[in-house]
This record gives sequence, structure tokens and C-alpha cells, in this order.
Amino acid sequence: MANTPPDQAFQAELIALIPHLRAFGRSLTADAGHGDDLAQDTLAKALAHHASFVPGTNMKAWTFMILRNLFYSEKRRSWRTSALDPEVAERVLVSNDNPTAALELDEMRRALAMLPNDQREALTLIGAAGMSYEEASEITGVAIGTVKSRVSRARDRLAAILAEGHIDEDHLPADRAMAMILAAADGYRLRDCA
Repeated sequence: MANTPPDQAFQAELIALIPHLRAFGRSLTADAGHGDDLAQDTLAKALAHHASFVPGTNMKAWTFMILRNLFYSEKRRSWRTSALDPEVAERVLVSNDNPTAALELDEMRRALAMLPNDQREALTLIGAAGMSYEEASEITGVAIGTVKSRVSRARDRLAAILAEGHIDEDHLPADRAMAMILAAADGYRLRDCA
């Protein structure tokens, strides 16, 4: 059965989840390109293992779990990767109509990146992807109460980080923050249409 192609209903449902996967991937990686690559890898893995999906269950949770597992697998192997060349980053052109707004968004993105992985993930699923606590619980594999606790701690810690003003610098252009926020907003709109 693993060699049979996925049916049209499976493919249609998977295609409808692409924007959600891109938004979740971008929020986990804090990089639009890397997040999109992660979403693409998730789609390939979901298609390759379509026979293991149980029809009638939550495909969004299933694909988010695949994406999350891919992300953490990459994190474990990340010691092999090299850092971004600062000279290349400095040459990237940034064009913003309101530079103050872009800087504020970038500050929020960098503060979010300072949260522990479990808190950032919970806050992203609930706050940015607009998922219910039940869906986030299913994706992360922890109890609903644990998800609520992580979101609460993440919000408190994020507020403290922003109030203290000691936010890590990563020297990425501010326009990346805007792309991340827009991807999250797309996730909200698509969730409401689903």
C-alpha cells in the first residue's frame, strides 16, 4: 500500500495546508527561506508516507508534527552548519516606508527568538498560527495544561525581555521581521477560511 499514489482528497487537503506549514516553518526558524524549505521537506515526507495517515484525523496536526520533528532533527545536526557571513548580510538592501515600525517588528522577532524552544513553539502555535490549545497539544504531544502554561510563561518572559530592552542582536535585516509577521497573518486568515 505504501507504493500506491495518494488519493485526490489527500492531495487537496495537503495543498490547502501549504500556507499554514510555511507560516509555522518560518516562525520556528525565524528565517523565511529556511522556513519555506522546512515546509517543502514536510510536504515531501507527508506524500512519501501518506499511507500512514489515518483518514478522518487532523491532517494539520499530523503535518505540523512532521515539520516540528524535522526542525528539531535539524537543530540536533546544526553544529555542522556555518554562520551567516556578516559582510554578505551588510550588503542586503532594505527598503521600508516606516523604518520605526520595521525596527519594532524586528525587535519583537528577536525577543521571541530569546525564548526557550518549548515556549516559543507554544506561543507561535497559539498566537501566530491561531491554533486552539487542543490542536497545539496534539502537535507538541504534551497536555493542554502544559501548553497553556508554556504560553503564559512565554508571554510573561517576552514582556520582561521587551521591558528590559536587552534583546539579542542577530544583524539580520529588519525586513525579515515583516515577512515573518505577514506569514503569521496569512496563517490567521487561512485558518478562518478553513
